[in-house]
Amino acid sequence: MVKNTEVKLSAIAGDLKKSPSDALVIGVGQGTDGPVLLSNPLTAKAAEALAESLSVLGVTGAADQAHRLPGLVEAGAKVLVLAGVGKVTATQPLTEEALRRAAGSAVRQLAGVGTVALALPTSSLGDVAAVAEGAAMGAYSFTEYRSSKDGLKDPVKNVVIVTDFAVDKGLKTVLDRAALIGKAVNATRSLVNQPPSHLYPESFAEAAKELSKGLPVKVTVWDEKRLEKEGFGGILGVGKGSTRQPRLVKVEYSPTRATAKIALVGKGITFDTGGISLKPHLGMGDMKSDMAGAAVVLNTVLALAGLGLPVKATAWLCIAENMPSGAAQRPADVMTIFGGKTVEVLNTDAEGRLVMADGIVAASQEYPDAIIDVATLTGAQLIALGDRTAGVMGSDSVTGPLKAAADRAGELVWPMPLPEELRPSLDSQVADIANIGERHGGMMTAAVFLREFVGKGKDGEQIPWAHIDIAGPSFNNGSPYGYNHKQGTGCTVRTLVAYVEDILAKTA
Repeated sequence: MVKNTEVKLSAIAGDLKKSPSDALVIGVGQGTDGPVLLSNPLTAKAAEALAESLSVLGVTGAADQAHRLPGLVEAGAKVLVLAGVGKVTATQPLTEEALRRAAGSAVRQLAGVGTVALALPTSSLGDVAAVAEGAAMGAYSFTEYRSSKDGLKDPVKNVVIVTDFAVDKGLKTVLDRAALIGKAVNATRSLVNQPPSHLYPESFAEAAKELSKGLPVKVTVWDEKRLEKEGFGGILGVGKGSTRQPRLVKVEYSPTRATAKIALVGKGITFDTGGISLKPHLGMGDMKSDMAGAAVVLNTVLALAGLGLPVKATAWLCIAENMPSGAAQRPADVMTIFGGKTVEVLNTDAEGRLVMADGIVAASQEYPDAIIDVATLTGAQLIALGDRTAGVMGSDSVTGPLKAAADRAGELVWPMPLPEELRPSLDSQVADIANIGERHGGMMTAAVFLREFVGKGKDGEQIPWAHIDIAGPSFNNGSPYGYNHKQGTGCTVRTLVAYVEDILAKTA
């Protein structure tokens, strides 16, 4: 089902003519007084002439600009591409994320080209890593349901990074990691982009098995009979209205030398109509992306396994299809979550938190060092933080490192509070808790609900926990930008991998 597009990454230093390419990309920044040609491998004479022509050519250096010119013999390329990196000034130097986006944007826009040489400025291995990651994410397409590929361009298959670090002993590790991160992000995108006719609970579980092949992970699937026998009332309740039965999928990576233990819980609503509390028809098609959280945690664990990191990581994929029918749960129904807590369902369109409650309780029973859940949970997230910034809430000991990891990975995440005054709004007259509460601050109210299901560790204290709401940034309805294409973005995979790497660095 998930057909990954993978780009070959390599690096060279020195004479470009010895490694000819179809397109050579060099960077242009937005300086204080106009466009600025960034350091590049062209001869001084050619670079000077090009720099003087930038304004006349209409090149501004703005992010996502990719201006094509005839190639230069000295560059060994058929086409020269001037790629904008955004503002570059004395007070705003070139960042790794700017390089990541410029590389991704150039490779994305050069679809149909065989080999692309990226000669963006790299002053460290971190810069090289950013360029490589951007290229890996830019080289993506989703065409598996096209009957004809006429007019469609294949993504770039070969990227050569021009850098003095090509001879560095650490380069291979950097490129291998970038390729693996790109693969994980792109696999997440392809799951999110699947039509709901093809991705439903059972097929999602099969896709998890397929993607796990060749990796040291164990995949366990709960079907509807096992879910009922063991009391997973949240997942079962949400899935009642569909003819396609729900699933819980556990993906475990357990290396013998693990020095940390983390649980990741993902919302996997393969399509969300809202159930009996039916959504408006406008934009409902985007609800195929309501399983993005499950796709993220799955591919994060697979990436950790691919990297061979010494961490026990478990992904819990809480999968159901939320449909209206004579069998569907109703507003005012009461369900029993795994572990025994009861929930009054006041709105069947607040279903994600119900399946997540089951997963969080199950994850808690294994006493991880931390639980992180990822979900396209609330429309309130978009109102509060927009389309590109995820909200993170929970224990300070987890949210702080998550924000730092996101900054390092180049993803937009913003910490939000969990005001105690929101909890009483979730009180129910007939059950332990209601599934909706205060409308204002709804993103935080949803997180307060989830917190109720986080268990205690062996020390008797609540397990450190964080909730990441990716309702906006997981799906791009606008124009492509940077390394992001339309529809699925694969956001937060990089953040979670960086978070684990940071934890391991502290315990080493």
